[in-house]
Amino acid sequence: MAREVTQEAFAAAWADGALVVDVREADEYAAGHVPGALLMPLRTVPVRCGELPADRPVFVICASGNRSRTAADWMNSRGIDAYSVVGGTGARARGGRPVAAGSHEHAA
Repeated sequence: MAREVTQEAFAAAWADGALVVDVREADEYAAGHVPGALLMPLRTVPVRCGELPADRPVFVICASGNRSRTAADWMNSRGIDAYSVVGGTGARARGGRPVAAGSHEHAA
């Protein structure tokens, strides 16, 4: 089962420069995402998780927390220190925290 992190703990980690991976699709990302988040749609995680560092935490976010739990489970099983953000981008926006709109310029 994926380890989860609250919006509050995530906000603090993000403010400290945490690595954030958004596992939604490109159109969802463009509509609103955590500033600086790396776009890695869920379907690509199995082949792309090797791009992620194993020496620092990775915070995984989606729309509500379902896809991010799946992705974090996969990442954890591959030795990545991943945490799913409870409530996802929706809860972040509802909480008044920064959300950027626009293209997926941070995609890799």
